[in-house]
Amino acid sequence: MNIQNIIFVVVLIISVVLHEIAHGYAADKLGDPTARLQGRLSLNPLVHLDWLGSVILPFLLIVSGAPFVLGWAKPVPFNPYNMKNPKWGGAIVAIAGPLTNIAIAIVGAITLQLFSFSAGALFFITSVIITNIALAVFNLVPIPPLDGHHILYALLPSRFNHIKDFLRRYSFIILIIFVVYGWQFISPIILGLYNILV
Repeated sequence: MNIQNIIFVVVLIISVVLHEIAHGYAADKLGDPTARLQGRLSLNPLVHLDWLGSVILPFLLIVSGAPFVLGWAKPVPFNPYNMKNPKWGGAIVAIAGPLTNIAIAIVGAITLQLFSFSAGALFFITSVIITNIALAVFNLVPIPPLDGHHILYALLPSRFNHIKDFLRRYSFIILIIFVVYGWQFISPIILGLYNILV
């Protein structure tokens, strides 16, 4: 595993941790203290790491030369019924993670434009930008347990509850299929956003 792969894994871990913390802070601001009471608003990565999703799987994908790298942290728990508006509160908490990733990518792109960097630093900042764009786009896919499903559920009228039930029931299978085949659909979006920013 070369230094570039190590940098990429570190960037991925930091990015997913910040993504999850954003969920917790949004929930806390909306009246749900669940994440705060469980110590999940900490910047300590050990509080958030899922060893399979944050370390082992990204490492194996990189070493195996996979065309994509997938990873996740422990989901931050929240209870929308502690919020004034449970339906939209859950959606706001959900979108806080991807918005944080987009904000990080924008800061990285601005930094890239304003300063000159060595090859190593350039690779690091580029990794920050592309990783955070990918995390944002991937998490907005409306499949449980990804963030996008909370947003979809808030938008769907009650007469479409059968769609929600279908997604809940078959979420694992749908997600696996998407991970295997769906990248060809979201990759152009990720690259398009990267080209816009950089």
